[in-house]
Amino acid sequence: MNSIKILINMSELGAGTRGSSLSYSSIVTASHNLNSDFFLKNKVEEIPNENSILFSPGLPENAKYIDEIIVIYKRISDKIKSTCLDNKIPLIISGDHSNAGGTITGLREAFPDKKIGIFWIDAHADLHSPYTTPSGNIHGMPLATALKEDNIISKVNEVDANTAKKWNKLKGMKAKIMPEHIIFLGVRDTEIQEDEMISRLNIKKYSVNDLRKKSLESCINESLESLSDCEIIYVSLDVDSLDPSISNGTGTSVDNGFTVDEVKKILNLIADSKKIGCLEITEVNPTLDTKGNAMAEAAFEILQDITNKLISK
Repeated sequence: MNSIKILINMSELGAGTRGSSLSYSSIVTASHNLNSDFFLKNKVEEIPNENSILFSPGLPENAKYIDEIIVIYKRISDKIKSTCLDNKIPLIISGDHSNAGGTITGLREAFPDKKIGIFWIDAHADLHSPYTTPSGNIHGMPLATALKEDNIISKVNEVDANTAKKWNKLKGMKAKIMPEHIIFLGVRDTEIQEDEMISRLNIKKYSVNDLRKKSLESCINESLESLSDCEIIYVSLDVDSLDPSISNGTGTSVDNGFTVDEVKKILNLIADSKKIGCLEITEVNPTLDTKGNAMAEAAFEILQDITNKLISK
């Protein structure tokens, strides 16, 4: 039986809209409304955030709040590392998706000699850098930090020396993952710079329609086969991978997404590999939800289902 640890990371410094720092509270509310004892049985530990800086302007322009995000990355990576070395699987509820860069760093530090595979379940590729970003929001950059990629070949922004220095610090000394060990599921809203990078690095990508046409089982089994040499799998679930008909309670919702049942099935199929070493659910924003608390309810349903699956293994 696997042992898990629920980590709460409410940093929302990387997002362009405010409110994802309320995601944990909204998910707890969802569990209360279902009379669930999930958060009684599974104690949580919260990673301190720096969200008070949001009262100040987001600088520098092409990497907003990068100084504080560097601090957050260190806190996240230290907690992920210690949790893994304590033989527990971290299950993370995080504010925005920039935090995933710290999660991946922590996994690499915990398992320096193991190959790490990633299922990135998201409407977006999150492969931007300060040199390509259209917004400056670092929640669009976590995979670039993990790959240590600037994508200079597709550069559209001038980056000053000070910002470049901080970006290099955020990326770290070396890449934490290899592009051939990334699987995109549900990515459907990318900029041309990201498309060029996906093509150049030959990153495997399945659209929502691919998974439905070929079947979830076929696509996930094919993906797991391509990650067969990876000992650890990190699953990063951005709730904007879900269809907006479920809820628009996330910062960047995109049409033609997954159903809740499809995501649950995808996670269960990945869990059958017995390789999940970390799972993160991110970008729930109850302030944007026009259907009450629907997105948090969907996220809780998914979290509870995959937790039960993992602890039964």
